[in-house]
Amino acid sequence: MDHTSPFDIPWLDPQLAPVLLAVLVLAVIGTTVLFCCGIVAYSRRRSTRYLLITVVLGLLATRSVIGLGTAFGLVPMTIHHLVEHGFDFTIAVLVLYAVYRSGPANDTDAEDERTSHGSGGD
Repeated sequence: MDHTSPFDIPWLDPQLAPVLLAVLVLAVIGTTVLFCCGIVAYSRRRSTRYLLITVVLGLLATRSVIGLGTAFGLVPMTIHHLVEHGFDFTIAVLVLYAVYRSGPANDTDAEDERTSHGSGGD
């Protein structure tokens, strides 16, 4: 890859290059801010759930940086696809695992138990 400007990318319409750059820059800023918030939250809570979410936010930030690097020709398209789709899968697994670990298996049982104790005078 010998180009260094997103405006010289063969697969990108030059009219859409500014839009792509704006979206990528906003994604990098937004996901980096969220990742920093995740670090602060994890440092306060120190739980596995907060660690998992912080890792997911870090992967999202890294994913955005990879996209920006691809637009500037620093990351080859093959690597871009391998990393981003691999991160998509990893993010999905981590989020599902965090949800799985987050509480009781059946919330309706807990609700039924609360209502049965409150209506004992029937």
